[in-house]
Amino acid sequence: MITSHRRGNPGLKTSIILPAKNEAPALAHLLPALNSLYPEAEIIVVDDGSTDDTREVCARSGVTCLSSPYSMGNGAAIKRGARAATGDVLVFMDGDGQHDPADVARLLARLEQGYDMVVGARSWEGQAGVGRGVANTLYNWLATQMTGHRVMDLTSGFRAVRADKFREFLYLLPNGFSYPTTSTMAFFRSAYPLAYEPIHVAQRDGTTSHIRPLRDGMRFLLIIFKIATLYSPLKLFVPASAVFFLLGCLNYAYTLHAYNRLTNMSTLLWSAAVIVFLIGLVSEQITSLIYRQSN
Repeated sequence: MITSHRRGNPGLKTSIILPAKNEAPALAHLLPALNSLYPEAEIIVVDDGSTDDTREVCARSGVTCLSSPYSMGNGAAIKRGARAATGDVLVFMDGDGQHDPADVARLLARLEQGYDMVVGARSWEGQAGVGRGVANTLYNWLATQMTGHRVMDLTSGFRAVRADKFREFLYLLPNGFSYPTTSTMAFFRSAYPLAYEPIHVAQRDGTTSHIRPLRDGMRFLLIIFKIATLYSPLKLFVPASAVFFLLGCLNYAYTLHAYNRLTNMSTLLWSAAVIVFLIGLVSEQITSLIYRQSN
């Protein structure tokens, strides 16, 4: 465990968790670097059904390896690692060599300024291609609108977080690649302070990315709406209700001008606006009750 007084907290214990699937070549370089920089840290590699020599690489480095008999997904690996870790602070980083081990200390330093989570924020140059950069920019904008806080990097998997706070949301985390999205928005909505630390991202050491932009991009968007519905339903239902109401008004204006009468379509749209608003109101009340009970 990291207990160094250099970071101002002699009792701080840190666990570094690396989800990995067939990343043995990258881990062969990454694990010795982590051991050298953070000799007292608990390092856990969660082997997500790898078919290479990931376990042997971990054994040579003296690192704990949690192996799955088959691949369950990046989020599932994160949850397994979070449950097994004994540190007061959890550091999550990719096992593919993209993240600089030296940046772990920077995240921990920001965490000690009073934050509950610090996320390593990538620049445009750190995105995996123009398409991925545009998509991540869109995700950041949508998340900012729904949470009311500036989201600089919604999908970064490099973050440091207080273990007790993170474990509150384990049941929300999906088994796929959207755990950063879910945890970020959950922390914002729960009023847990979150900060961003600019980081440099290197090229992957592995062969190909396990993320499929179209499929997983849709999943990221679904997770955003899922969390918004869970924590702030009215931010989704009120705009939807307003759209139905305005469409009803426009349809009524047209039919009144063209036929001098009110049609069933306008009535249906107005009714839909009321129903959607009431569903949002009930959802907001249920969310408030659940949130109050969890605290």
